[in-house]
Amino acid sequence: MNKTLKFVSTTNACKLCKPLGAAIAFRGIEGAVPFLHGSQGCATYMRRYIISHFNEPMDIASSALGEKDAVFGGGPNLKQGLRNVTAKFAPELIGVATTCLTETIGDDVAALLREHRDEEARGGRATPLAVPVSTPSYGGTHMEGFHAATKAVVAALAAPGTRKNNKTLLLPGFVSPEDIRHLKESAARYRLPVTVLPDISDTLDGPAMSAYSHIPPGGTPLAAIRDSAGARAVIELGRTISERDSAGRYLHERFGVPLRRCGLPIGIRETDRLHAILGELSGRPMPEGVARQRGRLVDSLADGHKYVFAKKAVLYGEEDLVAGLTSFLAEIGVQPVLCASGGHSGRLARTVEEACRGLTPAPPTVREDVDFHDIAQEAEALRPDFLIGHSKGYHLARKLGIPLIRAGFPIHDRLGGQRLLHVGYGGAQRLFDTIVNSLLEKKQNDSRVGYSYL
Repeated sequence: MNKTLKFVSTTNACKLCKPLGAAIAFRGIEGAVPFLHGSQGCATYMRRYIISHFNEPMDIASSALGEKDAVFGGGPNLKQGLRNVTAKFAPELIGVATTCLTETIGDDVAALLREHRDEEARGGRATPLAVPVSTPSYGGTHMEGFHAATKAVVAALAAPGTRKNNKTLLLPGFVSPEDIRHLKESAARYRLPVTVLPDISDTLDGPAMSAYSHIPPGGTPLAAIRDSAGARAVIELGRTISERDSAGRYLHERFGVPLRRCGLPIGIRETDRLHAILGELSGRPMPEGVARQRGRLVDSLADGHKYVFAKKAVLYGEEDLVAGLTSFLAEIGVQPVLCASGGHSGRLARTVEEACRGLTPAPPTVREDVDFHDIAQEAEALRPDFLIGHSKGYHLARKLGIPLIRAGFPIHDRLGGQRLLHVGYGGAQRLFDTIVNSLLEKKQNDSRVGYSYL
């Protein structure tokens, strides 16, 4: 009997695994060591992936489970791994993220951590704070792992009765170290004290050191995270974060901290919204230097608008990044024709629709939970003028013979992925110049005679 089998498979995924995102979030906390409860291969793969983008060393500890541990449970390996990490690194915090293996066999990590703490205490040995977070890859993307880890740290450290303070907690989401530096500088211009969580601006983009440090300096101090329960406000960037994984929502509902939200500040409109929030919280008008930066951006858009108007673009990557880039492209006259992500929050289509409203002749096609096989099939029919996203789109761009504007994570085939600036008026300026010049270069290269003037 002949039967047609229908199935769905992933070919060249447009997402990364959930514990990888958690590891990056833990790396942005002062004195913290990321720890994967699972096989050694998971930690090795993630270290390689992260190092390739950030060009910085990255230690990720592992409980290194083997075949017998998959049968009898990984508790002994987890406890021994924690002892090893404590002895070698002397961390202030160990972020314990689960993997597919440990979630499938059903290890109760929170209970195992309590057992470990009690056993060490009976032996007279101090233990650092261990924060567990559930991050099986089959349960989501690296973005969900990043946000889940951030919330787990806040939930573990923020406590009732914390004294009210004048600090604002800024939750930037998964952005580059350069983006974080820019956001901190923006708040400083308003003289608004902020705590950024997580802060990878130094831990994943630090200076050359004469000696290797197992835990690089920098990151969000634990004391500052504890103070977040009494913060004057929390600013959370991103429109597709689930309420379940939102640290901002947790602080608002648990401690009554006022919550302000906007999308990733990419382009003029979303950056305007962020500066309106900074102005509201600080009680200050937009600083003159920021206003002039905005004015220069507007002037450059007038200068270069004719080179990008009505060009078609395919965007892919993390959902909030795709939404932010879509908003920016719509502002400059580019027609986003396909917005794709491996994420599946259910919020991307609505966010993209709002970003394009009144700015594009037709709304773009939005695809969630897709891989590059799906993206490539649709992109060929749409005939875009350029792609914008991370390095994994290079082969598609090469096949189509169009430029790839690199943005987001991971950037594996260029130097400086950690220094890409996406946010703010400055980030929009860099993106605009890169897009215009890439299109001009493409036109020059395709010309039979070439030209040397715009």
